[in-house]
Amino acid sequence: MIVTKTMLNGVHILEIERLNDERGFFARTWCKQEFANYGLNSNLAQCSISFNHKRGTLRGMHYQIAPYGESKLVRCTAGAIYDVVIDLRRDSATFCKWLAVELSAENRCMLYVPEDFAHGFQTLKDNTEVLYQISVPHAPAYAQGVRWDDPAFDIRWPTADRVVSTKDASYPNFTTSEK
Repeated sequence: MIVTKTMLNGVHILEIERLNDERGFFARTWCKQEFANYGLNSNLAQCSISFNHKRGTLRGMHYQIAPYGESKLVRCTAGAIYDVVIDLRRDSATFCKWLAVELSAENRCMLYVPEDFAHGFQTLKDNTEVLYQISVPHAPAYAQGVRWDDPAFDIRWPTADRVVSTKDASYPNFTTSEK
């Protein structure tokens, strides 16, 4: 795997390294030892998928609080997404900054999202599927979110056509008292 740091400390883009032959290619998408070498959380407690019928579907911005803070490895297995993370670490130089990466079935890139980051995405194509490898089990009592359109972050989403769940639309704005 090719692991690239981003402007948000702890967030990494992972690219596969293909072993090509006449049949196609083979590539590793996860390696406990390689994750440990880069200081990434290599615990794997759960794998989940999200299937989205329509282009413009927006999911997020989600995270879990301690003691169930989660790291995620996110990959788009069909279609394409505009994948977004927000740094919610109060002591970070990039607190409240966000980063977006396009993940697609074609580019096969993955995004590593550490604990204390909100995560969400908007689909760029119909019939998009996203695979998550997650470090801890889902704990609904510790699940939190911030608004996808919160002015505190000013995320620039790629399309105005949006399908947003009632739950995701009902998160409160992130206030300065939280900062």
